[in-house]
Amino acid sequence: MAGRIPLVLLACGSFNPITHQHMRLFELARDHMHQTGLYRVVGGIVSPVGDNYGKQGLVASKHRLAMARLALQSSHWVSVDDWESQQADWTETVPGQLYNKTSAKNDRTHADKYPVISKPLFLYSVQTPCSNAIFSSVRKIATLLKPDKDITQNGDHFTIKTLSTFRNYNMDFVVGQEFEEDLSGVDDRKCMTTITWDGDNLVCVQKGEIEGRGWTHWIEGDELHLELRAAGIVSKQVFKKS
Repeated sequence: MAGRIPLVLLACGSFNPITHQHMRLFELARDHMHQTGLYRVVGGIVSPVGDNYGKQGLVASKHRLAMARLALQSSHWVSVDDWESQQADWTETVPGQLYNKTSAKNDRTHADKYPVISKPLFLYSVQTPCSNAIFSSVRKIATLLKPDKDITQNGDHFTIKTLSTFRNYNMDFVVGQEFEEDLSGVDDRKCMTTITWDGDNLVCVQKGEIEGRGWTHWIEGDELHLELRAAGIVSKQVFKKS
């Protein structure tokens, strides 16, 4: 990979707690950036938020840091940084990026993690799919995944299983009945979810920390269409019947 731009992957978030999916996201991002032929990933940083983030049920940062370090103790390239967790106020992603970029280049504490390099060190922020700051390369990573959907219907009772190498997620609901949806392993949030019929379409509204979150399912021929919405961002998937 001589001649490629050195790159460090940074993930900011609550990590409440860190999950296999968080760690898998680093691997997917690294593989994608290598496949571009432009970058050489030289490290990864997990940066948990501070205690004043304001998320309901947020565990103290010292415990989240300890769990993250235990989870990553066998990793030779992803490490945990505690700077963001020690800030008195919630820190946005960009200041966190600037701190870690400077540290990765100049701070001796990072010398054992990042080799001395002559080219500029670029820091790439790894975001969860429902973040307000979805980066184009993360969307490209998502396109590499080929999830399967298994849907079981009994009247208005549905079970929807989404299966992929990235994560598996099961959803069990009755149309028209609000329920608490636990998104642990997806983006570590909980929300109050209601799914209703709109003609032949299933429309989901998820009330929680993220505004305008939900999805719509509909069938066209032998294809199942899925439109996902969050914070003004829309993405679409199409599944073919097997």
